[in-house]
Amino acid sequence: MDVMTASVTETLAGFSAGIRLERLPAEVAARARFLVLDLVGNIVRGRHDAESTPALLAAVRALGLGAGSAGVFGDAARYAPAGAALLNGALAHSLDFDDTHAAASLHPGAPVIPAALAAAEMAGAAGAEVLAAIIAGYEVTCRVALALPAGEHYARGFHPTATCGAFGAAAAAGRVFGLDAASIASAFGIALSQCAGSLQFLANGAWTKRFQVGWAAMCGLTAATLAREGFKGAAAAIEGPHGFLAAYAPAPDPERALRDLGTRFELMNTAVKPYPSCRYGHAGIDAAIALRRELGLRPEEIDSVTLGLSNAGMRLVGVPAEKKADPQNVVDGQFSGNFVIATALATGTMGWDSYRLLHDPAVRGLLTKVHCVHDPEIEAAFPVNMAGKVTVQARGGAHVKTVLVPKGEPGNFLTEQELREKFAGLTDAVLGTERSARLADAVLAIDRTPDIAALMRLAAPLMDAKLAGD
Repeated sequence: MDVMTASVTETLAGFSAGIRLERLPAEVAARARFLVLDLVGNIVRGRHDAESTPALLAAVRALGLGAGSAGVFGDAARYAPAGAALLNGALAHSLDFDDTHAAASLHPGAPVIPAALAAAEMAGAAGAEVLAAIIAGYEVTCRVALALPAGEHYARGFHPTATCGAFGAAAAAGRVFGLDAASIASAFGIALSQCAGSLQFLANGAWTKRFQVGWAAMCGLTAATLAREGFKGAAAAIEGPHGFLAAYAPAPDPERALRDLGTRFELMNTAVKPYPSCRYGHAGIDAAIALRRELGLRPEEIDSVTLGLSNAGMRLVGVPAEKKADPQNVVDGQFSGNFVIATALATGTMGWDSYRLLHDPAVRGLLTKVHCVHDPEIEAAFPVNMAGKVTVQARGGAHVKTVLVPKGEPGNFLTEQELREKFAGLTDAVLGTERSARLADAVLAIDRTPDIAALMRLAAPLMDAKLAGD
């Protein structure tokens, strides 16, 4: 490890401790507010629709984390801060509808934002401090992943949202607490002992993908709290000889974590998902919807479909082919290129309610006609873009559509109106239209909120008696 890279941990800690909202570019703060809004919508709906939620809630309560003063979006109950961080983080990722960073191959918001909010309720922090902390958490999460790089980390079976997210969550919580650089560096050292996350959930549609992201949020909050109380963490946690980068990837580039730090914000390279499934399939969904609309295609007219993907995309949504062609549950569907393309072609959309079509005859009829393949053109675009190509054989010809920049990517970002529509589509059914709109307004004004606890109270549903025991 050379001298140039020896201070990665301290440099990221110093950046996190020193970040101030008023010193940041206005567009970074504005984008951060949009990302918080997007995540909150996911949490509210995940609290009530995800099949893993009842077991998760029961376990949190059994562990004694179900009584406290911290809020969970879409829930009338109050929780211990650690329980709230765990739940908000897991629920944020339960629909697989949360934000993504293509080059880092992860979802930065789900571990970072819940940790910052739980810390804010512990500390009575104002919204401006929380938003600055969230921005710091995004930078740390994404930059640590870029230094691995994330592709090598994935190849070893790790889930970078959970592993790298633990450091971002620690940075965010530490900044909310007002820790100095040395204390945040210590929090990174404590997070190092906890960061985990495995891709083995793909074997059986397990709910561990959701849990480990919530665990990363709780891990970061725990690490920052221990550091706040003077607990000593390992030094050089990120770049050390037994630190995160060396232990979790074969050939990391520690210096990459610091490149243009403070002038180039990875948060601005974070995308918002228009579809609740693995991001690697989104360009294909865009293409399939466009082809259906342009050609007026009916499912019975389609002879075969090819979805062209990068190697990274194939690994998550393309193989094993027989499993992807026969999804049995929501997680299977979220990671099946066959299912999302078949659904888009059959219905012209791909939303959360689309998972009710897992056994729909029209969709099932298309599943085995969809073939996922590695496409050199799509590979060449990766990781800068999560591109995709769909080729539909129908009506005696081949119809091809390539989407280089899927909807929601930084270069094709959702407008505020589109983000509000996504938010309403997720939250109106739980909160009611009026309360949902009030919550959206409050989240978008988070930097002007004197007390985060007041914002959290807006997120409780009105149907308390019906929902509290879900």
